[in-house]
Amino acid sequence: MSANVSEVLRLLRGEYGERRWQPHRDPVSTLVATILSQNTSDANSSRAFHTLMAAFGGCESVAAAQPEDLAGLIRTGGLAEIKAGRITLVLQEIQRERGSLDLDFLKEMPLAEARSWLMQLPGVGPKTASCVLLFSLGRPALPVDTHVLRVSRRLGLIDSRTNAERAHRLLEGMIPAKDVYSFHLNVIEHGRRVCRAQRPRCGSCVLREICPSASFWDSG
Repeated sequence: MSANVSEVLRLLRGEYGERRWQPHRDPVSTLVATILSQNTSDANSSRAFHTLMAAFGGCESVAAAQPEDLAGLIRTGGLAEIKAGRITLVLQEIQRERGSLDLDFLKEMPLAEARSWLMQLPGVGPKTASCVLLFSLGRPALPVDTHVLRVSRRLGLIDSRTNAERAHRLLEGMIPAKDVYSFHLNVIEHGRRVCRAQRPRCGSCVLREICPSASFWDSG
């Protein structure tokens, strides 16, 4: 059994509101911010990003720095040495391939090609690539984080054994392009507030009547 996608979209929209796309940071800044967000909280990664930008003024200066110069500034985001090295490599690779830190050309590429281009950068996986495409370029790429993966599994939209990489392809194929942005943000909100990893609040869940997992958690 699985929930109906259109019903999920409708109910989440009623609970958390209509999410209309608006540009976030420029694509390269979003790429750096998403790398910093890996394996840490939003608050910690945001603090690390703002500290980095305040010190260097922009991604061009970050690209010219040594990884050790970055690491001390991003420690609040965790894994500072690993992320500093990854950020440096990614920015230098973009400059080498494109001649500048400009990713706007990805707007004109077919979505699959744009994602593939980003994923050939060192350490960039489907989630990071999708964040850049969705949030900065307005492309209907669906990032699958821990909340999206958990809620989608519980709703039966994907199999409980489906990993995050495969979930990107499966969910993107079933969510209408116009609804990808809203689905992503509303499912994350729902995962944080209600459909938690431990002790989900099924009794107050707006999706309860269409969720095949509700009875399991009630009985547990």
